[in-house]
Amino acid sequence: MTLDELSRAFQERFDVKMAAREKALPAARRSIRFSANAIRAIHRGERERARELMEESAGAIHEGMDAVRDEPDVANAGFLQDAQKEYAEARITAAIVDGADVPGPEELGVQPAPYLNGMAEAIGEARRHILDLLRAGDVEQGEALLGTMEDLYSLLVTIDYPDAITGNLRRTTDIARGIMEKTRGDLSISIVQRQLRDALERHANHVLGKGERG
Repeated sequence: MTLDELSRAFQERFDVKMAAREKALPAARRSIRFSANAIRAIHRGERERARELMEESAGAIHEGMDAVRDEPDVANAGFLQDAQKEYAEARITAAIVDGADVPGPEELGVQPAPYLNGMAEAIGEARRHILDLLRAGDVEQGEALLGTMEDLYSLLVTIDYPDAITGNLRRTTDIARGIMEKTRGDLSISIVQRQLRDALERHANHVLGKGERG
């Protein structure tokens, strides 16, 4: 094979890779956008809209993966893994908020490392929902969600493998731990405030009762 022939062979090969990448990258970006919008819909209580957006996100991931099926180096370049992570975060957030079972990576059709990083980031979305609950005065549900967050964190800390394998999961898990601690503090303050308010109401009712009897 001459150098010219070798050059043409390389160009043809890389043209194929580029064509696959140019199909997969926009699909990954669409998936990320759909997932972000789904999470916003979840927090607004728009469950049906969130479900539709998550289905759109899953479809875009499948489209991207199909485009690079014969190009494993492109498939593992990172952008499709980012899309999988955001999709997993949306689906896990929906499960947490709805009190449903958390779907596994096989059910979602995503790789383990993106799934686990999505789970870690869903802890932050759970905090956001807890703060909404506390503003509405629903401390009990907030406590239940904190328990779910702790269960997820307990799973994450058992994954002790190099960052190259887990996609820097250790760092994401450390961030999740800080989020949980802040949330626990917020819940503790809300519980104390509620107990104080209840005590004041009991005292006021007692005083009123004595006044009526007098």
